[in-house]
Amino acid sequence: MNKEQIIDFLKQQYPRDVRKQLVKSILSNEKEKNKDELQSQYMILGQIFSYVLKECNWSMPTKSEELDSTPLEIMIEVFPKIDTTKWFEEQLLMTKQNITLQMNNYLS
Repeated sequence: MNKEQIIDFLKQQYPRDVRKQLVKSILSNEKEKNKDELQSQYMILGQIFSYVLKECNWSMPTKSEELDSTPLEIMIEVFPKIDTTKWFEEQLLMTKQNITLQMNNYLS
């Protein structure tokens, strides 16, 4: 599937109000530090993100210059304001850390 097909599929599966409410709820729970609610909401996002990664045939690059940000771009397109959540920030950090680890292993 290409980027637009994945976006269209997710928008069909999750109505706009549901997507918008999920992000709104996550932002609220992050602010209130409601860990129980966040865990289940992050799990939902994680499952959706896993689907996006699979459909994009995404793999971890060995160099940061080769990073394909398409999966994160899809999440931003499908879930308004997702890029303002800690969940999104963690995805960026994990990716950068994994690239650094792979580069260190490659150079060793």
